[in-house]
Amino acid sequence: MQLPETLEGWLGLLEARHGQAIQLGLDRVRVVRDALDLPKTCPVFTIGGTNGKGSTCALLEAVLLAAGYRVGLYTSPHLLKYNERVRIDGRDVSDEALVEAFAEVERARGDVPLTYFEHGTLAAWVAFCRAGLDAIILEVGLGGRLDAVNVFEPDCAIVTSVAMDHMDFLGDTREAIGFEKAGIFRAGRPAICSDPMPPASLVAHAEAIGAGLWVTGRDFGFAGDQNQWAFWLAGGSRRGGLAYPALRGTNQLLNASAVMAACEAVRDILPVPMQAIRQGFMLVELPGRFQVLPGRPTVVLDVAHNPQAAGVLNENLASMGFFSETWAVLGMLGDKDVAGVVRLLRDRVDHWLLASLPGPRGLSAARLAEILRELGVSGDVSEHDSPRAAYQVARDGAAEGDRIVIFGSFLTVADVLAAVKAPQ
Repeated sequence: MQLPETLEGWLGLLEARHGQAIQLGLDRVRVVRDALDLPKTCPVFTIGGTNGKGSTCALLEAVLLAAGYRVGLYTSPHLLKYNERVRIDGRDVSDEALVEAFAEVERARGDVPLTYFEHGTLAAWVAFCRAGLDAIILEVGLGGRLDAVNVFEPDCAIVTSVAMDHMDFLGDTREAIGFEKAGIFRAGRPAICSDPMPPASLVAHAEAIGAGLWVTGRDFGFAGDQNQWAFWLAGGSRRGGLAYPALRGTNQLLNASAVMAACEAVRDILPVPMQAIRQGFMLVELPGRFQVLPGRPTVVLDVAHNPQAAGVLNENLASMGFFSETWAVLGMLGDKDVAGVVRLLRDRVDHWLLASLPGPRGLSAARLAEILRELGVSGDVSEHDSPRAAYQVARDGAAEGDRIVIFGSFLTVADVLAAVKAPQ
């Protein structure tokens, strides 16, 4: 078979061959990983959790880069282009590097079937191994225990939060989901948890395998005022006078303190000076996580797509100050708790602009409108063919003193971001 010569060709082939279907399990990925024969040559951080893992990845990457290390970062999903998923030294890898990596995985897999995500995860590993890195950061796609990234052995694992999401795959209780998240922990290795109330199943699994579990509020934590914050470790160690991370949101100190705990836990193999932590936190960027665009009216982009994330978004919106009216552009997938998300933000929104999302999982604007009616949501409600169409209506209707909030899915934020960045 003739292998594709372009990244677009590869992505089209993988989508046609395997689709985007979720197939949890490590056996297939492990076989191909072994066939690639690319052993780990530097420390690996694996980061999982329901919410906050993207921000934690970005913070850790920024800190390690500020310390002078060569860093690889694998995340998902992407917003505008696939290359965002694989970063080396703070930059998206080239199409050419990805094409070579996809081809190498294809040659190694033989007759072993791989999903789109599994093939991409292995390709990222190939790209990292060829780059001579000092550290690799891997973001879990779904769950942890059976996610493709878990075939690679972490030197430190972080679970950011445990909430109700992807219940069809991970279980319908927080305890069941916590066990799946804890699957990235390893015996004798640091295991950081930045969830202030971790499920008992997560703690029990860490203890059963002999992982070095550090839990926020117990083994490390933070305190702060309006101007600065401090990080502390159990036993008395403290780092004060820290500027708030450049990422917006009241929850970012949970993520930042987890990164500091991870750096402390691996200091013998990957020392990070305090100045690098300060610099990294000041310079970090991450699109789509409570991202506020410049100009008027104020525009907020947030990929919040489950009730826990919606609760954080609600808190962040409350802390922004006064706006005459709030316009919400909402598009969601059908396997999400739409009602749970809307309930948390219903009192914050004056105008609901509901957008249809594409694909078999995408909900129509009409179905979203039904859910809002069932909840008795008041205010102006309109239906639109796409997030960008809904956003344009909001732009046309909003006054300078208003606020537009785009949320509900990566697809929703991506469509609006693409429209914002498109040449006028």
